[in-house]
Amino acid sequence: MKHIPYLVPLLAGAWLSLASCSKKEEATAAASPSKPQTVKISLFSWPGYAFWYIAKEKNLVPELDLDIVIIEDPYESFAQMAAGKLDVTSSTVEYGPVAAEKNVPVKLVTYTNPSYGTDKIILAPGINSAADLKGKEVAVLEGGLTQIYMGIWLEENGVKFDEVKYTNVIMDDAVAAMVSGKVAAGEFWEPFGGKVLASLPGSKVVATSKDPYFKKTALLGDGMYMSGSFLEKKPELAKLTLKAYFAAVKYWKENPVEANAIMAKGLSFKNEDVVTVIGKDGSATDGGIYPFNYEEAGRFMGVLEGEPPFGANNEISRHWKLTNDWWIKFGVVKKDYPMEAGVDLAPFKALKASGF
Repeated sequence: MKHIPYLVPLLAGAWLSLASCSKKEEATAAASPSKPQTVKISLFSWPGYAFWYIAKEKNLVPELDLDIVIIEDPYESFAQMAAGKLDVTSSTVEYGPVAAEKNVPVKLVTYTNPSYGTDKIILAPGINSAADLKGKEVAVLEGGLTQIYMGIWLEENGVKFDEVKYTNVIMDDAVAAMVSGKVAAGEFWEPFGGKVLASLPGSKVVATSKDPYFKKTALLGDGMYMSGSFLEKKPELAKLTLKAYFAAVKYWKENPVEANAIMAKGLSFKNEDVVTVIGKDGSATDGGIYPFNYEEAGRFMGVLEGEPPFGANNEISRHWKLTNDWWIKFGVVKKDYPMEAGVDLAPFKALKASGF
C-alpha cells in the first residue's frame, strides 16, 4: 500500500488561499458520448490506483474524458482540489478527519481496496518483541496509516504507542535506515518489505495486513476523494466518475492479463510489479491488496445491503472512528468529527439509483 504522510500542520491557510483564487461558478453541461466532459484525476504511482487507466483506454464510460495525472505529493493533489483545478484523487483513507479539522473541501466518496498482505511490520535482527522497541526508533510515515498501524500493533503487544520514537521516512529511505541499523523496526509495503528481508539477514515479519484484526477492520486501505466543488456543482459527473472506476475493476476481473498490462503502461511499471500488488487472475485474492468491486464497496460504505469481504456492512463508519481516535492520540486532530464531515455518499447513492 502506498501510504503518503499527511504531516501536521497541513498548511491549511495556503490551501484556503488557493481555493479563494478559484471561485468562479462552473455549470455542468450534459455529458454524452458525442460530447464527453473532462474530469481531472490524480493518483500516486501505485498499482492500486491504476484502474483509472483501464477506464480511460477502454472508454468504459463514453460520457467522460478522463484527464489523468500522476502527482506523488498529496499536498499538491489536495491543494489543487481545494482550488478547483482537480476533481478527483485516489489516496489512502486516513485523511478524512484531517480534512475536517482543517476545513479542506475534500470528501471521501468510496473505499476502494484494503491491503491484503502487502503491508508488514518488520523487526531488525536482535529485536524479538514489541517490548524490545521501547525507547528505540521505528520507521513510519508520520501522519499516515503506517503510524496508526504501528501504534496499534505496539499496544496490542503491551507497549504504549508513545514509548517508541517515530522516524518519518519515505520507503526508499526506510529500507536504508533499517539495513544500516538506524531504526529497530519499520512498516513496509511491497516491494520494499521484501528488499529489507533479503538485505538484512535475521530481520523478521511480526505482523501483516492479513492478520485477523487488520483484515477485519480494513484499517490499511485506499479510497477515492472528490473536491467539494465537483460534488456540489457536477453531481452527474461525480456519479459517472464512480461508475467509470468500478467498470474498470469489473473489466480487470474479466480480463486480468490485458488490464494489468494497461496499468503497467500507464504507471511506467514492470508488469510483474503490478501483478505483485494487484494479482494476476482477477480474483482479488492473489495479490497484496484486495480491489473492491462495486457491490463490495457499496456494502463497505453502507449503501448496498449485504456483508463486505472485510468487516461488516457500513464498516466505513467504524473505520472513520478508529482513525479519528488515533489522530487524536497522535495530536493530529483535536476532537471527534462525525463521518459526514469527511465522507459524501451522494455519488454512490446516485449510482445505485441509476441501476448500475
